[in-house]
Amino acid sequence: MRQDIAAKREKEKELVSLMIALYCRKKHKSRHGLCAECAALDAYARQRSDKCPFMETKTFCSNCRVHCYKPDMRERIREVMRFAGPRMIFHHPVTAVRHVIETGFHG
Repeated sequence: MRQDIAAKREKEKELVSLMIALYCRKKHKSRHGLCAECAALDAYARQRSDKCPFMETKTFCSNCRVHCYKPDMRERIREVMRFAGPRMIFHHPVTAVRHVIETGFHG
């Protein structure tokens, strides 16, 4: 059971990093890696995922009853998700579909 949670945590971190990279590439025109602002957001999001006590049952952070992101970081990740989420199907279709299937659709 613990291994399943660890795997889910890693998949979530990979997905968030992909979304931040897509956002940074399109919005900040980053060609080689993330800009400093997006790198900080990525590190913060990964840290929050590492500490999430609800990983076993959670679907999307936005549906969580506890919001562990600081307000400014929460707004930044929300902006990334709004931009990158709909575009993931074109840039990472397998990952996007797998995510929807695994977490259920909450739209």
